[in-house]
Amino acid sequence: MAFLPTNKRDIMAARGGSGDDKGALERLAATAAAGQGRGPAPVQLWNPPYCGEIDMRIAADGVWFYGGSPIGRPALVKLFASILRKDPEHHVLVTPVERVGIRVDDAPFVAVEMATETAEDGGRLVFRTNVDDIVAVDAEHPLRFERAAAGGLKPYVLVRGDLWALVKRALYYDLVALGETARWQGEEWFGVRSGGLFFPMSLANEIDGL
Repeated sequence: MAFLPTNKRDIMAARGGSGDDKGALERLAATAAAGQGRGPAPVQLWNPPYCGEIDMRIAADGVWFYGGSPIGRPALVKLFASILRKDPEHHVLVTPVERVGIRVDDAPFVAVEMATETAEDGGRLVFRTNVDDIVAVDAEHPLRFERAAAGGLKPYVLVRGDLWALVKRALYYDLVALGETARWQGEEWFGVRSGGLFFPMSLANEIDGL
């Protein structure tokens, strides 16, 4: 069973602060841990009052920060990830009693491993995220590709709700290796297949430049 920090000493050790420093991190962690079950919390069913923003940020590489310092304990990061939700305005951490905003630089998660599995519909791509979510690419968990500012493409996979995982660069090249050209919306596109669906990356005549 994974260790979940539910007391002040363990929570403060995870953030690197002192046991005397009380605040939002400790309160959120204690409340979330008290209701911790298997998998993410049913945050879509909760509508507690909004209590403003806290100084928490998820960097583009998936590292969580609180008060400018990385949260070093993976179990605590997973605990917060289980109560994360994307509202129209911003990302929030939600418990039955409060909702607080946090900053997300890119996507809240990072897909760090990829595998292929055989299925009746011809095969499926499966990703593991940095917080150990397992996501099979299908109609409910699609892949999307965006052009990166520095060139090339950035792939994302939908984990749940409106929470996406950025697929790390090394896996992007694996996706390209699995790609094929297919007719999509009246044009020739390069993309990948999973769950019986085609997920377009780029127009076929543009893929060499990406």
